[in-house]
Amino acid sequence: MDKWDALANRLQAAGTRFVIELHVRFQGQAGEQATMFLLDPCSNALEFKAFADRSKLFAK
Repeated sequence: MDKWDALANRLQAAGTRFVIELHVRFQGQAGEQATMFLLDPCSNALEFKAFADRSKLFAK
């Protein structure tokens, strides 16, 4: 999550427009993840995400 936070901060400081704003899904649950969506220079949608606990990546 620390690297995701650092990237998010750099992108925000650079004035990046997000297709879907930064947010945390499933907060406090198995599979908790931070995510953001943005467009690259060729207009391809990119998603960056980080998991609070990678061992619970596919947990329900």
